[in-house]
Amino acid sequence: MTARHVFYEGRVQGIGFRYSARQIATGYDVAGWIRNLPDGRVEMLVSGDTQELTEFLQAIRDSHLAAVVRNVTMEEAPPPAGLRGFEIIE
Repeated sequence: MTARHVFYEGRVQGIGFRYSARQIATGYDVAGWIRNLPDGRVEMLVSGDTQELTEFLQAIRDSHLAAVVRNVTMEEAPPPAGLRGFEIIE
């Protein structure tokens, strides 16, 4: 099990980015959350099997969301305990 802490920059708020990411997540065995930040970025913490996680992150890059992302910052994170599903945090 691995986890990634990801920050998306660009025109990523107010366009359904979080909802699209959650929809993409339904096709993968990953768990996590995604939320808007006050500075205009979107923050995501996602965990899962290394291959599933890699494929999920690639699916976001290959989706229509790529057109609004200017920069992605990603770092490894400790897998959070007890995380289930993929949620949008308001």
